[in-house]
Amino acid sequence: MSTVNPVKITDTTLRDAHQSLIATRLKTEDMTELARAIDSVGFFSVEAWGGATFDTAIRFLNDDPWERLRTLKEGFEKTPIQMLLRGQNLVGYRHYPDDVVVKFIEAAGRYGVDIFRVFDALNDIRNMQKSMEVVRDIGAHLQGTISYTTSPVHSIEGFIEQAKNLYALECDSICIKDMAGLIMPEATRELVAGIKREIDIPIDLHSHSTSGIAPMSYQAAIEAGVDILDTAMSPFSMGTSQPPTESIVASLMGTDRDTGIDLMKLRPIRNICLSIREKYTPLVNSISERVDSDVLIYQLPGGMISNLVSQLKEQDALHRLEDVHKEIPRVRKDLGYPPLVTPTSQIVGTQAVLNVLMGGERYSSVTKEVKDYVLGLYGKPPTPISDEIRSRIIGNDEPFTGRPGDLLEPAYERMAIEAREEGIVKKDEDILTYILYPAIAPSFLRGERVAELIPCKVECGAARADLIPTTMDVEVDGEIFAIRILSVAGGDLRDGESMGAKQIPRAALKGGIKSNIQGMVLKVETRIGAEVKKGDTLVVLEAMKMENPIVSTTDGKVTSIFVDVGDAVRNGDVLLVIE
Repeated sequence: MSTVNPVKITDTTLRDAHQSLIATRLKTEDMTELARAIDSVGFFSVEAWGGATFDTAIRFLNDDPWERLRTLKEGFEKTPIQMLLRGQNLVGYRHYPDDVVVKFIEAAGRYGVDIFRVFDALNDIRNMQKSMEVVRDIGAHLQGTISYTTSPVHSIEGFIEQAKNLYALECDSICIKDMAGLIMPEATRELVAGIKREIDIPIDLHSHSTSGIAPMSYQAAIEAGVDILDTAMSPFSMGTSQPPTESIVASLMGTDRDTGIDLMKLRPIRNICLSIREKYTPLVNSISERVDSDVLIYQLPGGMISNLVSQLKEQDALHRLEDVHKEIPRVRKDLGYPPLVTPTSQIVGTQAVLNVLMGGERYSSVTKEVKDYVLGLYGKPPTPISDEIRSRIIGNDEPFTGRPGDLLEPAYERMAIEAREEGIVKKDEDILTYILYPAIAPSFLRGERVAELIPCKVECGAARADLIPTTMDVEVDGEIFAIRILSVAGGDLRDGESMGAKQIPRAALKGGIKSNIQGMVLKVETRIGAEVKKGDTLVVLEAMKMENPIVSTTDGKVTSIFVDVGDAVRNGDVLLVIE
């Protein structure tokens, strides 16, 4: 159907576009000029915060996400800043108590978020209600979200009903979030038109170009009366990212859906993006750039694809990517067909990786998050999980069927005391950073983390810091140790004249318990001298943003422990010894 209202544009360059193409590695320093240029265009909004940006900023970039938001707000005097909020998960990978949800959204609003796109990976509105309530309370724009997917248990009618439920909760707009580029043109037409028949607030379509179909679906959405489209500036568009802003704007010029955006105003922004893209070219993987129709089978969202490639590289297992792709639909079916969007994309994707890399029986190694999911702690799966899979993952435990947030005790005040006692609080928002990421936040807030260096893209001199390895194997008296180089920059050592390193044995040790994956030590659950039983959890590794327990393979006594919380370990490192 034809309407006379102009299509509005939400530009995603500063969030989802670089999350999709370069694993969210864009630094704040490279956003500031771009923000000022974008502000003059007349976009409906700019998605610039939330999603994986918070995690990546502190984990890899040594970048304070709160200061990023404050800095961007200074550049966006006219254009609303939009964030992606994972409902009760906020910007993390698990549910947080209601008091933390309140504090986080209030802080985000103070620092500059104008529009909150609130979603839940399972479309379980119970997981969205508290966030939505707080967004309304602070007077921000509330965009309720449908996580679109295809499966034997999802339908257009079901998504329209979801939109009506979100409308009843006083949303200001509705987003159809097609995180993997799955929505077909005809389905788009039916869904957009169907929602608009039922409710009278703006409808936004968000998709990815992974399958090559998004531009056609955008045209179908325009014809059906969609109000807002998500796009990215062309240097950061297509592939696993969104369709190009310039192309969508140009395609509507002179029509009754003309965006009103001056194409010539986009050109200097494009040029800035080209310069930034050139700088980050080494981080762009060809897998993320190209059209991949297989996404219609394994349904991974854009940001997850680039991260999955990165994670498999870390495990020295990129050659198993095809096996992981084939395993993902199997795990998704086992878990009740959840839409694959954070955190369920990580939950399903990481478990698929473990099922492939661990060998032997599927689910022989299960992440804590998968167990929690099956226990009902993430919400209600779209369809029930079979008794066989449930038993394999959680044994005889009974799943919880209520609102997961109701199980969580208030945590803000307690963890605020912890953070202050650790001496890591310089501003109140540091407490929230600590609550969201207790494993990595302390080192970040103490200034101990070092930003990743962008790999060198041309022939460089040997003194370039880009080329200095971060790990190496060293043989000492016939025993091989994995040495992790902690801090080097520009060929000079940052910490005076010393360089920190941890010696972790890799040679076979009698009774040695090895890491089965590369990651960071999140918890050490035992001590020297402790008696342990076969199957007891000894160490918890954070790998691929999930918790991976390392369990005892035998009964015995712990005689040596080689790792501490925060240590980086590689596949095959000996973590401890049991006799």
